[in-house]
Amino acid sequence: MLVTSALPYANGPIHLGHLVEYIQTDIWVRFQKLRGHDCLYVCADDAHGTPIMLRAQQEGITPEQLIEAVGQEHRTDFSDFNIGFDNYHSTHSPENRELAELVYRRHRDAGHITTRTITQAYDAEKDMFLPDRFIKGECPRCGAADQYGDSCEVCGATYSPTELRNPVSVISGSTPVERDSLHYFFKLADFETLLREWTTAGHVQEEVTNKLNEWFEAGLREWDISRDAPYFGFRIPETDDKYFYVWMDAPIGYMASFRNLCDRTDLNFDEWWDKGSDTELYHFIGKDIIYFHTLFWPAMLAGAGFRTPTAVFAHGFLTVDGQKMSKSRGTFIKARTYLDHLNPEYLRYYFAAKLGSGIDDIDLNLADFQQRVNSDLVGKVVNIASRCAGFINKQFDGELSATCSEPDLYDEFIAAGNAIAADYDAREFGHALRKIMALADRANQYIDANKPWVLAKQEGNQDAVQDICSTGINLFRVLATWLQPVLPAMVSDVEALLNIPPMTWDAINTPLTAHKINKFRPLMTRVEQEKINNMLEDSRENLASAETAEQAAGPLQDEPIAETISFDDFAKLDLRIARIKKAELVEGADKLLRLTLDLGGETRNVFAGIKSAYSPESLEGKLTVMVANLAPRKMRFGVSEGMVLAAGPGGAELWILNPDEGAQPGMRVK
Repeated sequence: MLVTSALPYANGPIHLGHLVEYIQTDIWVRFQKLRGHDCLYVCADDAHGTPIMLRAQQEGITPEQLIEAVGQEHRTDFSDFNIGFDNYHSTHSPENRELAELVYRRHRDAGHITTRTITQAYDAEKDMFLPDRFIKGECPRCGAADQYGDSCEVCGATYSPTELRNPVSVISGSTPVERDSLHYFFKLADFETLLREWTTAGHVQEEVTNKLNEWFEAGLREWDISRDAPYFGFRIPETDDKYFYVWMDAPIGYMASFRNLCDRTDLNFDEWWDKGSDTELYHFIGKDIIYFHTLFWPAMLAGAGFRTPTAVFAHGFLTVDGQKMSKSRGTFIKARTYLDHLNPEYLRYYFAAKLGSGIDDIDLNLADFQQRVNSDLVGKVVNIASRCAGFINKQFDGELSATCSEPDLYDEFIAAGNAIAADYDAREFGHALRKIMALADRANQYIDANKPWVLAKQEGNQDAVQDICSTGINLFRVLATWLQPVLPAMVSDVEALLNIPPMTWDAINTPLTAHKINKFRPLMTRVEQEKINNMLEDSRENLASAETAEQAAGPLQDEPIAETISFDDFAKLDLRIARIKKAELVEGADKLLRLTLDLGGETRNVFAGIKSAYSPESLEGKLTVMVANLAPRKMRFGVSEGMVLAAGPGGAELWILNPDEGAQPGMRVK
């Protein structure tokens, strides 16, 4: 089996929403390995595209330096969450360039690539064609506002950027103009028969099949696989200024990462990827990229002479406490922020308990998270070992009984393994954990009923105490084996405690008898509310505060209304139109931009916490509204002489007030 997760984009940090997928995949892979299958897990950073090019320019470094730094951060975060990749690579690699060119040439030579001149959105201020995601406007189908140039997040429609209504360049804020350019297209409709057969043959989930049928009925459109210079990526062979669109070479990164692994081992790439291969190929993805992975990707593979995926497994999104992740509430939590406060295996367990085989969203309810981890892992599972190992260590020098005194109970546990394995294999992790925790209850009931702590105080009961506690240890070993895919770090400590080699699924068929265990050490501690609070505090962006250098610009969407003020209080505010003459990054500040504002004859210097939503270039020349009579405030980065008004929940969803044309700097807003 070869297994992949979608490639994280090398333009930002890993957050808990990303981790749903990598944890889900890692659990499934670890289960397959535990069962003895030859299962490999590869991934890579998705390292191409305009956003990376622009961010590198903004930071004054090369794209290569940016993707190297971000790639190292990603590797560290994944490692610390115990994501066990067999290989982690980058799409900006020799292997990926070679394979992307190979796939392209095979399709071109077979007649599946065509060219034509198209009209594109062009940012005249920045002298560049605008990628789909750098244009926003109204959906041409449903009219939803603030939609990207390739697809609508409201109705699911796909379209070309030129079809957007009232488009705006995300880079400069200007209205794009139209220019012609020669582009290269993949003729997806050439593969409609193959795709209809593949998508109805059990390779995708039922919900995905239903969505694919809608796309088939709408008609398969040619896919633009080229982008114009300037662009960070691979140049299309036999062209001077055309580059592969990032979505062309990104999925090929799965193959490239595996090729990189093959070059360092004795694996044969062709045996795994050639058409007709008897290996299995599985992709875990988010539901937002189904179109690419279940239409373009199998068509690209088949047309280039490679095998198609055995299955593509899609999952839903993550919410926190029932709502979309929010920086203002502190629930947009980066992987590193979580790791600074909490054990990664808490999250692995909680996600597993929520995950099933469908594509429904899952919710990280922090109160439930704390209760479930403390109850299930500490109160049930670890409790078995802590209760029994102490007696075995202190009274029997760590020696387990020579025989299993409860063979029927032990066999009952072993017999449950088939159903648990079936749940893991079907990605029904929540079902598997419920079965495991029911057995943990059964083990604790056995110990409670036999009360070894009472027997230990009575003469002549030493053998019974040893038998009861040895049975408890063996039942714990069974549970730990089944939990290994979810809790690999804890189970590694269990192996050390029990003095056993790395666990395998079948090893538990025989109980440990006349076996010496090591001294018990705590395997997992309780989740403390203080640590959750500290994590949220470290994640929170205080959008209402003007007290710190990390201020932002407006009330939170979910904050209660402040106490009532009089009209006279409100009248004290002097709101003025201002033109943003200059916008600059602030060295050392995560969220601030330094704005030079023209109030019609007077210039003010203002710090605004809007970096997450605006690039400096996009602001210059715009009109906005500021509080002109706010007392100057000395900050770590200088003196701020006012406040710019903005609204929104935070992050990219933050909008400065932008008066209609016709307003002039210095005008008072009434």
